[in-house]
Amino acid sequence: MRSLVQDLERKDLRRLIDKVQVPVAAVVIMACNRADYLERTINSVLKYQRPISSRYPVFVSQDGSNSDVKSKALSYDELSYMQHLDFESVKTERPGELIAYYKIASHYKWALDQLFYKHNFSRVIILEDDMEIAPDFFDYFEAMATLLDKDKSIMAVSSWNDNGQKQFVHDPYELYRSDFFPGLGWMLARSTWDELSPKWPKAYWDDWLRLKENHKGRQFIRPEVCRTYNFGEHGSSLGQFFKQYLEPIKLNEVQVDWKSMELSYLFEDKYATHFANNIKKAKPVSGSDIIQKAQSIDGDVRIKYKDQWDFENIAQKFGIFQEWKDGVPRTAYKGVVVFRYQTTRRIFLVGPESLKLLQIEDF
Repeated sequence: MRSLVQDLERKDLRRLIDKVQVPVAAVVIMACNRADYLERTINSVLKYQRPISSRYPVFVSQDGSNSDVKSKALSYDELSYMQHLDFESVKTERPGELIAYYKIASHYKWALDQLFYKHNFSRVIILEDDMEIAPDFFDYFEAMATLLDKDKSIMAVSSWNDNGQKQFVHDPYELYRSDFFPGLGWMLARSTWDELSPKWPKAYWDDWLRLKENHKGRQFIRPEVCRTYNFGEHGSSLGQFFKQYLEPIKLNEVQVDWKSMELSYLFEDKYATHFANNIKKAKPVSGSDIIQKAQSIDGDVRIKYKDQWDFENIAQKFGIFQEWKDGVPRTAYKGVVVFRYQTTRRIFLVGPESLKLLQIEDF
């Protein structure tokens, strides 16, 4: 009898601990007027969130008053609903701009203010209403929360790789630091929001975060293989890049045990050396026929580019993103863009200052 009572007391205590457990992060799904997309996103999130719901409370934040979206969100008991109603007319700063980008920025600021300041969460994971998540999505962010807390040179953690298309990725365990904000499923700490909220932009919030004056030399963690998949062909970006860049993205299917992974190499004081060692092992390739030369090498390959124009030419040949923002190519760390090519082979596109920044002798 005594053992039965003790067992029941243990179970009650465990339930109590679960109830008062401090959440790792709130999860907010940003929505507007796509009820069908929202349903797909919610179902994907809840599939993996239900067993750990106390650690990741889910919110849907709707911008505007679309009744289908509101009723869809309210049909789920497992999440909380927030609604942002802003009836002020939007004045764009340049002719021909889409009002949607102004409304999105305003909604983001409102929702994050609510979650950090009204609900008092210490971290928030931001998703959009056109995303599905990987099986290890929550384990990944739980492991990354420790890094985010300890290393103040990390501005945010993302689940996205811009060059995460099937043909450019291989290793679900590989993580990188990047000078380029990836977005598309990312986690932010309250201390960083305290800094960003007062100066949040009127529009194009993601490109604003990519400006050096705002990230101030801090970096972002990103995986090689994406932990989110963006299925939103129809939206504010009007399907821009969808067929070429978003549709072929590989969503991770491996249940990585992030808690048992050694991740200290990602700390600022260790990462540059770790990354530099990988580049040192790569074989230098140059000339006009770099694709053929790269294909003929079994191991990793290093290709130097002279400037942005040169980078764009090389990137176009391989089929990766050519875009730069404020002097930084997408996914780059110290000017280096890395991706897999056809096999497990890594291609390192190395900028004119990269070797110096990484303290590698030019050889």
